[in-house]
Parts: sequence; C-alpha cells; structure tokens
Amino acid sequence: DREGEAISWHLFETLELDEKNTKRITFNEITKTAVTKAIQNPRKINKALVDAQQARRVLDRIVGFELSPVLWRKVKPNLSAGRVQSVAVRLIVEREDEIRQFNVESSFKTYGKFQSNTTEFKAELTTPFDDEAQAKSFLEGLTHAVFNVANLETKPGKKSASPPFTTSTLQQEASVKLGFNVARTMVLAQRLYEAGHITYMRTDSTNLSETAMAGSSQEIIQRYGEKYASPTKYATKNANAQEAHEAIRPTNFQNESIDGERDEQRLYELIWRRTMASQMAPAVLEKTTISIANDQNKALFVAKGEVIRFDGFLKVYGIDTNTEEEEQSGLLPAVEVGQAISLNAAESIQRFSRPPARYTEASLVKKMEELGIGRPSTYAPTISTIQQRNYVVKNESEGEKRAYRVLSFEDGKVTQKTATEIVGADRNRMVPTDIGALVTAFLKANFSHIMDYQFTAQVEEEFDHIANGKMQWNEMLRNFYQPFHAGVEETLENSGRVTGERELGTDPQSGKRVIARMGRFGPMIQIGEETEDAKPQFASLLKNQSIQTITLDQALELFKLPRILGEYKEETVKVNIGKFGPYVQLGKVFVSIPKEESPMEIVLERAIELIDEKLKAAAENTLKTFDERPDVLVLKGKYGPYLKVGKNNYKLPANSEPEKLTLEECIQLSETQSASNGKKNFKRKK
Repeated sequence: DREGEAISWHLFETLELDEKNTKRITFNEITKTAVTKAIQNPRKINKALVDAQQARRVLDRIVGFELSPVLWRKVKPNLSAGRVQSVAVRLIVEREDEIRQFNVESSFKTYGKFQSNTTEFKAELTTPFDDEAQAKSFLEGLTHAVFNVANLETKPGKKSASPPFTTSTLQQEASVKLGFNVARTMVLAQRLYEAGHITYMRTDSTNLSETAMAGSSQEIIQRYGEKYASPTKYATKNANAQEAHEAIRPTNFQNESIDGERDEQRLYELIWRRTMASQMAPAVLEKTTISIANDQNKALFVAKGEVIRFDGFLKVYGIDTNTEEEEQSGLLPAVEVGQAISLNAAESIQRFSRPPARYTEASLVKKMEELGIGRPSTYAPTISTIQQRNYVVKNESEGEKRAYRVLSFEDGKVTQKTATEIVGADRNRMVPTDIGALVTAFLKANFSHIMDYQFTAQVEEEFDHIANGKMQWNEMLRNFYQPFHAGVEETLENSGRVTGERELGTDPQSGKRVIARMGRFGPMIQIGEETEDAKPQFASLLKNQSIQTITLDQALELFKLPRILGEYKEETVKVNIGKFGPYVQLGKVFVSIPKEESPMEIVLERAIELIDEKLKAAAENTLKTFDERPDVLVLKGKYGPYLKVGKNNYKLPANSEPEKLTLEECIQLSETQSASNGKKNFKRKK
C-alpha cells in the first residue's frame, strides 16, 4: 500500500541505492511460499503511490500544526487537533448531544402464552398501547375471547456468512466476542502476523487470493464434506479501499489452533473460523410465522420461529453478532389455519424508548469506516490519541433504578404491580469530556470544512487520484493550504477566547451570578465577577460532573469544600478538590481519593485509611534519610533506587549500595549531574 511504498522509497533514498540494480518486493504473509514468490516477481518503486502517501502525511501535519496553536490561544494550552482525531471526537460529542436531547416515551407491549395440544408457545401483540389504561382495558377484554390461527406462513430462508475480516471488522468482532479493545486486538494480531500464523492485519480488503480459496475449500471438504464448500470471492464495499493486501486470514487452513498465549489463540481461532465460514455454503432455514386472531377485537398476536434444515457455515462460526440480528424465535407447534388454540396467560409490560447508544471503541471504528474517516492503520492510534488528550473518557456508570408497570392476565383476572429495572448502566462506552465538547464546538464554528464528514472522503478520493497518476500531490496541497491558512489567520485575529460559559442562576446567599465554565485547570464554577472591591469564588467540578449538565444546587454544593473531617495525629484532616482531582490532606501529606468515592461523602475513618496507606507506602520506599538534611532522600522507585534532593531527582551509579550512601556522597552526586525537575524515577545504567 502507500505507506509500504513510501518506506521503500525512503530506504532507497537514504541508502543512496542505484535504481538500475534495486528492486522492490512485496508480500503480505510471512511464509516461505509468499516470500519466495515475491523474490521471483520484483518490480520498481511506484512513485505515484509514494506521492499519495506524502500528500496524506503533509496534509495531516498542516492541519495539526496549524490548528493546534489556535486552540492554545483560544481555548486552553497543550491541546491538539487533527484531520482524523477531531472528526472522531465530533462523532462522540454529537452522539452525546443526541442522548441529552432524547425524550423518553413509554408504551405497553403485550405478550400471550398460547397452547396447541401439549405445546406452549409465546406470541407478541402487533400493536403496543400508549398507556396503562388501554393495556388494562385490552387484557380485561380477553376474559371471554376465543382464539384461532388466522394465518400461517412457512417459507424457506437462507443465512449467508459474512466476508473475511478486514482490520475494522476484526476489531469489532473481537470486541463483541472476545471483549478486546481495539489496541489489544492490534497488538495480538501483530504477534500472529510476525509468527507467520495470519496474513497482514492492516487491510480494508475482503478479497482472498486464489491460493487461499483453494486451501480453505480443500480443508472444508476434508473436514465437513463437499456440500459444505462454497468458494466465494467478496467485493470490497469501501470505494476508497486500497486493496494492496488480502483480507485477514490464516496462512495455513489446516491449523485450527496454534501454540501461544491464550488471547493469541482466541484471536487466531476467531480469524480461522470467520475465514472458513466465508467459504462455506449458506445455512438453509425454514421460517414460520403464526398469526393469532380473537373474536373480541381485531388485534393480532404473532409468533415467529425458525428451523435450521442445513447448518452450512453455522457449523464453524455461528451468527456474526455485529452484523446480524437474531429474530425472536422458538419451537412452534404444527398448526393449521382456522385451528382453535387456547390462551393460558397474557402480560402487558411497560417499555421505554431508548436513546442512541454511546460508542464503544469497536462501534466508533465501524462508524469511522462507514464515513471514510481514517484507514486501517489509523483506527487504533486515533482512539488512543483522543483518550490521551482527555477529549474522551470511558464511562463506568452503574446506572439507576427505574420503576415500570406490569399488568398480568390469568384465570380471567387482571392484576397490576410495579417492578424496577436498572437503566443507564454503561461499561467502556465513550463519553466526551467538557474540553472535548468545547474544542469540537470551536472547530465546527471556525473550521467547518475540516470538521465536515464529507471532507475526509473527498480527500481520500484525491489521494487515489495521486496514486493513479491523475493529480500532482503538491498541486492538491496548494489548493487546500491557501484557503485553509487564510482561515487560520482570520480565526487568530478575530475570534474571541472560548470558555463554554453557561449561566446556572443566582447564589441565594450573595445574590451573585453563578456560571459554569472552562478554566485554566479544567471545568469550574464561578460565583461573582472580579471588581475593585471583591474577587469571584471558584470551585472545580468533580470528575463525574460536566459544565453542560451541572445544576445550580450541585454547583453550590462544591463550595462546601474544603471539608474539615476531624483530627488525626494532632493535625487537621481536610477534603478538597485540586488540579488533579479530589484529595485528602493531613499537614503536608496529600492523598488522592479513588474515583469511585465522592469527596462530599467521605468520612474521617476512610480518610485515615487512605493517609495510613500513603504513609506506609512512602516508608517502604524510603531507603535512607538524613536528620541534618530532611530534604535529601534515597528512595526506591519503579526502575530502582534513586536520589531525591528537594524537588529534583538524580540517578545513582550502578555499582552503588543505596543504604550505605553518606550525606556527602549524595550531595556530590547531585552537584555532578543534571537533575530532572519533577516526579519521574530513572532507570539505572547497567
């Protein structure tokens, strides 16, 4: 692909090779056959592909290098922007807006338990009710109802296997079936590739080579028989796919499993099953739908079921859970149209509409691929970057209880009760931070072209034109840069600083305005304005709070900090929020409060536990102290012993014995080497 071609060109240039006797070979699996074939078919470097990669690299750097300083000036220092990362954040921000604006509505879904001969089966009423009164009225009307089969449909159906894995579909399926995040999947796939077990793992192609199709077909016939084999060549749906590589597949189809770490084995087995299934016959099904009518009203209950007549690819893979939805199905009795059946019981349950789901890493990759944002090699780094920049965090909400109504009909009577369920529970789903939302709003307002989902697709087309020799890469960049740079200059000159300020109301004690906004160290609440006579009050938000959703009452609670919890070791124990979050303080000892605990609720006993843990850990890591110089310490760090003098850290010689160092030796060490001003520990030289 373009990146591989560019690497070859850079080597050619750096090593000053002679074009006459220099060739490029390509292969996408580390096997003897593939490498030998590549050596037998050398070629020249394709400069058009190199130019396309160069254009991508330069364009992305232009966007990042020019936009990031704008954010430093107008929003907050140390922020970054990028052609791909900023649009990925926009997806998450807009999904959160949809969730926030979603109006929950409820309806009542009704289910019946019917009996035909000795078989009981379940059917659902085709039309839900708007409220409880309608549902109750319907159930009461079933007391004298007589039911019969109004319609019966039995038709053959087929389920086909999904194509072999691309990078994005592997990431999605590994998330659903194995619980791996995107980065973990790519690390494991890299190991499998390097060990020669699978083909190259960064690809947007679903194609298999003729060799692979023949190898899989032979293995399918040998294992399951000829009727299971159905060699299939898949066309890639993505118009911008480079297709320099095959789909991700095993290099040897005879190996259903491999030696290695358990997670490597699990990922390999997933790839093996998916590839084999893609070359197998569809599953043959028989789908049955029974419609049930009654003599009291026009309402219809419907029961659905399916029987697998031939398992086909299901023999090795099952249903692809990220692309297929299993229908409500079950074993249904043999019935005929007009046949009378009996109702054993019915139930009408209150159900609530659900807002769109927050993105997981895997579903974000799927959406990015649909929109043409990024490439197989960029999905994992992009997702890592937006989390490292604190634009996005993983939500860990336990959810909350919600009451719902259940109406039951049995033996001619309707009973009503209230039940509860947990809603809003989120695990590993992506939520924008306040700074992520603020940066997105600023970029959309001032650089809508860059943030447009269509922009990336358009740029990818231009890269394709360059790769095909139809466009000059520097011409493409010139056309982009001139208007883009002018927009940067215009924004720097004329746009104001962005704080995301949101007015919450009035402080009942002072009568001053209360606002939520972004401050230098993060989201905060401000009471009052700065005047000659007074200064405003400030309070930092808790980690689970947002300037976009915090209420006036919640904001005022924050000004109850610092809280005095009591005394310990003749010193006052306090709770407060600082630059790095909530903490407990005892004199000069500061201890972070675990993120699942609230600084508004922590008690003295728990604070003392945290303090004692910190003091114990500090004592265990202190190798030597000096009474005459308390600021000189020999400590044990992550990478071994080191010297700390004041706030500065220093390395210890490899042959030193930390516990035997004298004060004079420590001072001499600090004077003969440069310090690292910070809290880092150092690896000792071997």
